[in-house]
Amino acid sequence: MAVYTEVSDEALTAFLAAYDIGGLLSYKGIAEGVENTNFFLHTTAGSYILTLYEKRVRVDDLPFFLNLMEHLATRGLACPQPIRNRGGVALGELCGRPAVIVSFLEGVSVRRPTPDQCRALGQALAGLHAAGSDFGMRRDNNLSVAAWGPLFRGAEAQADGVSPGLADRVRGDLAVLEAGWPRGLPTGVIHADLFTDNVFFIGDDLSGLIDFYFACTDAFAYDLAICLNAWCFDADGTFHHDRGAALIAGYEAVRPLTPDEVAALPILCRGAALRFLLTRLVDWLNVPPGALVQPKDPLEYDRRLTFHRGATRAEDYGRAA
Repeated sequence: MAVYTEVSDEALTAFLAAYDIGGLLSYKGIAEGVENTNFFLHTTAGSYILTLYEKRVRVDDLPFFLNLMEHLATRGLACPQPIRNRGGVALGELCGRPAVIVSFLEGVSVRRPTPDQCRALGQALAGLHAAGSDFGMRRDNNLSVAAWGPLFRGAEAQADGVSPGLADRVRGDLAVLEAGWPRGLPTGVIHADLFTDNVFFIGDDLSGLIDFYFACTDAFAYDLAICLNAWCFDADGTFHHDRGAALIAGYEAVRPLTPDEVAALPILCRGAALRFLLTRLVDWLNVPPGALVQPKDPLEYDRRLTFHRGATRAEDYGRAA
């Protein structure tokens, strides 16, 4: 989440006139994240999130995201619901951008998750995978292994200015991952961006999952690998085995991993780390002038890759032998 596009009071009031969500009391830009423009709306009917889609989100993908959130909610997953206007349409346009209003979820995100919270996240992730099993739409993951080389080439010339030797390290990881990326793993709808700021808790109770705008069809275990990266490392690259063990155990309590998924977990974790290093690197080097956005540090994932290069078994991530 971020603010790239400024929205005037007049433009927002005119946009909201098509919805039955009460009168506007206040709105505020949300600076966290890096992808889309987001505002917190407070109206006489309640609280909502307004998103204007920017950058990597293609308009043709929006029906997938919006229909998925509606589908998951009907299966019992706590996630935002698109608000339809009086014409029954969820997707609108505001300030020249595709725009959607979604329901607001109570709860807070955590910065240093506990093992109990990691276990709850693992259970929720497996629940998401199960809830999406009968979703009728498909979207390819356009940020999977085939995209990493082109992403890197766009930032390669400036990479060593961010960290000496970064370009060579990325080249080495790319060579390994492109040659050995696993195929044929169990596949379905995945979130693909389930960082701590996209999960809400009330105490240790998980209250909801948000930000489905990278959701796609890909390997379930890759989604787990993304979460292991996002939830089980400190910024300095230290991996917490107790968090990893709890996250994997929580996931497998709902959906046990297959032997192929267990074997593939180290390379999936390494690939997930490289994916976020590269997209963060591109964002770091290309923040639009005047944007209210705090780009995330790509070197956090450079440090995590140091751990992944030495990991060879799922047990290295905390899975019980």
